[in-house]
Amino acid sequence: MTARRQERNGIRRQLQIRPGTALVSVLVSLLWPGPGPAALAATTERVVTNRFSGLAIEGYDPVAYFVDARPVLGLPEVEAADAGVVWRFRNVGNRASFVAHPDIYGPQFGGYDPVDLARGVTVAGQPRFWPVSGQRLYLFAFEEHREAFAADPQRYLQQAVSRWPALEEGLAQ
Repeated sequence: MTARRQERNGIRRQLQIRPGTALVSVLVSLLWPGPGPAALAATTERVVTNRFSGLAIEGYDPVAYFVDARPVLGLPEVEAADAGVVWRFRNVGNRASFVAHPDIYGPQFGGYDPVDLARGVTVAGQPRFWPVSGQRLYLFAFEEHREAFAADPQRYLQQAVSRWPALEEGLAQ
């Protein structure tokens, strides 16, 4: 975009770079999280929550993973609050099941990736990378993590379970 079009569109006024500040501007642009998928999922909460909408697991129905064997977006008119976040469901039956047993239907480790937890770091899982294993829902940050977990779930679960209490303690309530 030319300088004239930038000024006309208000972009240049917002990004005025003075001599000597170019390095600072570049660093800020690299470190500033944009509203991409990773930033939307970034969280320090005990349950992975979209920081803009306040919805757990991006608004997907956690019970649908068990009932429909696939991720299904919940409806705004069918919500419940649990663990300080809002959960959405595709129908009132799924909501009732979740409210009765949030420990069963909610994603394990608050929706954090168990492969990363096994390494000692908290990374938000994504609703599209999941399995139900051992009657529990797990969310993964990457498809590769889901595949590694599927190959040896006991290894990752043992390490994630042992590290989760200390990691969870460092997360906001």
